[in-house]
Amino acid sequence: MRFAEIILDQQPTPFWTMLKQLGVTEVVGVLPRRPTDWRGVTIDRPWDYTSLALYKNMIEEEGLTLAAMEDNPPMDRIRYGMAGAEEELDQVCVFVENLGRLGVPIWCYNWMAVLGWIRTSTRLRSRGNAIVSGYNHDWAKNAPPPALGRVEAATLWKTLEKFLRRVVPIAEKAGVKLAMHPDDPPGHSSIRGVARIMNSLEAFERLLQTVPSEANGVTLCQGNFTLMTPNLPVAIRQLAATDRVYFVHFRDVRGTAEKFVETFVDDGHTDMAACMRAYRDVGFSGIMRTDHTPTLFGDESPYAGYSDLARLHALGYMAGLRDAVLSEGMSS
Repeated sequence: MRFAEIILDQQPTPFWTMLKQLGVTEVVGVLPRRPTDWRGVTIDRPWDYTSLALYKNMIEEEGLTLAAMEDNPPMDRIRYGMAGAEEELDQVCVFVENLGRLGVPIWCYNWMAVLGWIRTSTRLRSRGNAIVSGYNHDWAKNAPPPALGRVEAATLWKTLEKFLRRVVPIAEKAGVKLAMHPDDPPGHSSIRGVARIMNSLEAFERLLQTVPSEANGVTLCQGNFTLMTPNLPVAIRQLAATDRVYFVHFRDVRGTAEKFVETFVDDGHTDMAACMRAYRDVGFSGIMRTDHTPTLFGDESPYAGYSDLARLHALGYMAGLRDAVLSEGMSS
């Protein structure tokens, strides 16, 4: 079980140094945003080889390793199956090929059309008045569809299969693992008229069966899966038994799919030690990172859920759990 951490800044920060001090040297990156020349003119697209190579070089110069990318070129026309989908597919293929050329082994992506990650508040209060995010589905009941309009589940499954059949062979050749992230929030058939299909264990089983390849895998985001199932450790064993779980977001929530809040990693409704035992028992060897941590007093971040101090706390908690369960030996 290897720990990594996402870096959202486009230049080195003190947090990068703190990660190394904790012994975390693998990082998860995002696309370098619009590199330009001295005139401010865009030179390359963020997913082009040169942009990614310069980004990876910067990370390596800081003593870190780019273990995964958790970002993507535009993909909504692919998901909707509308005009322009082929052009977007071409760019995704370029992106995956470039990850392979640069030796970046994992791409975390999702099939959330247009709306993506949704929270109805990013200023709720948690333990000790820490700031957290939350979701209340009542908000969505009267919200109109987005500009691209409604889309049905059947369309999303059809376009996902087309996507996989096009991209998986390229990923196989490139040595890149595709790791599907669940819908967030999960457990809803649609939000604002936009279907959500990666919202159950059965959906992930269908995903893996659609194109049975080692390149077609899963990001097991615990904060979402724990809202899909009453027993997350059992679900971890079930999915990880396929040997196609490549990436874990080790986080927790409190509540239901209808209404939940993010929590400290030690303050949600999940038995996190049992989850860590499950990863141990199935021999999970992928990467694991924190996610959606609270914002502590005196800390700040432009990105909700990604302040530095609480992520350091979560990494320490994860390391303690990992060492404890490894010292126990295999459970019966």
